[in-house]
Amino acid sequence: MIKVLHIVNRFNLGGHVFKPLYLSKYLPSEYQTLVIGGVHTEEEESSEFLLKKEGIKYIVIPEMSRSISFSEDLKAYRKIKKIIREFQPDIIHTHASKAGLLGRIAAFTGKKVVTIHTFHGHVFHSYFGWFKTTIFKSIEKLLAYKTTAIIAVSKLQKDDLCEKFNVVSEKKTYVVPIGLDLEKFRTQLDTKRIDFRQKYRIEDDEIVISIIGRLVPIKNHHLLIESFAKLKQISLKKVKLVIVGDGDLKTELMDLSAQKGLSIQNKETNGDVLFTSWIKEVDYVYAGSEIITLSSHNEGTPVAIIEAQVAKKAIVSTNAGGTSDILRDSKFHRISEKNIEDFTQNLNEIVELVAENTEMDNTNQEKTLKEFSYQTMVKRMDILYKKLLNS
Repeated sequence: MIKVLHIVNRFNLGGHVFKPLYLSKYLPSEYQTLVIGGVHTEEEESSEFLLKKEGIKYIVIPEMSRSISFSEDLKAYRKIKKIIREFQPDIIHTHASKAGLLGRIAAFTGKKVVTIHTFHGHVFHSYFGWFKTTIFKSIEKLLAYKTTAIIAVSKLQKDDLCEKFNVVSEKKTYVVPIGLDLEKFRTQLDTKRIDFRQKYRIEDDEIVISIIGRLVPIKNHHLLIESFAKLKQISLKKVKLVIVGDGDLKTELMDLSAQKGLSIQNKETNGDVLFTSWIKEVDYVYAGSEIITLSSHNEGTPVAIIEAQVAKKAIVSTNAGGTSDILRDSKFHRISEKNIEDFTQNLNEIVELVAENTEMDNTNQEKTLKEFSYQTMVKRMDILYKKLLNS
């Protein structure tokens, strides 16, 4: 029996949880897995319902929170050490920054095991100032030196880690893209579209531009809202912006929308911008939208871009993280500069295309399904786990 302990930052909805979830459920029967992690914040949607639904064994460590706290992080570290002693894993696989820090230190100070860390994103630009960024780079460099293997979720991310920021060795870095359950994004689309648009009072002739993600600075919703406001001024088409998610910036983003002359939809009246908070069944969002957007400064794996291609949706995105690796060539896809003029122009061009009701072919959908299915990811990780154990 091969025992694998997965350690995640916190149990919020995101790619860093999907990976251990699918590995726990679909690796061959010779594996036994346990997933541990911190609690999601109030602004985030919990992923625990998914773990329960799939019957995944997991443990919540309340002290491992998003914020940095020496006393709480020390308590979390001690709990992780205790779990390692009791579970006796052969492999400790950490996911994202805080889990990678606490989990790997705990692993290094105990019985020798294979240690793997997945960078689902990184904080080496657009998060902090120069001083903090330099500290984080130094810490990651030290941790990577003692880690058995590092996993990047895209080739671009590997280039960042190994060459641009020089925090990990190329010889121990492997590219394993995230794996997702994507079938629901291409089934029952007509029914889901009707249900979504009826629920949110969206008219049949409105072109819906959606974004899905936390309302936090790194996601750069300001760019999208300001670009949408300009789009409203130059386009003759009926367009609506749907913002799915929650976070600290919600009030600020609503205020910005109003300042830009955009009306906000509420229970009584329709409007230019709809804030929905979190929606668990995001496949309904894709089915009910014409255009999916991403305006981030930085990303690990832009999951929305993967899902949008499977749903055969038009896309406008900044070149954040692995977007250029993932977004396939199509007249319905645009990678935009991170400025209002370029983003607005790309939005306007895609709106005009969508208004023509031009049908997208299935080529990109099939390629994306093959590359980013959880089945492909599980096979790759099974091979890597056994290679590392054997060596």
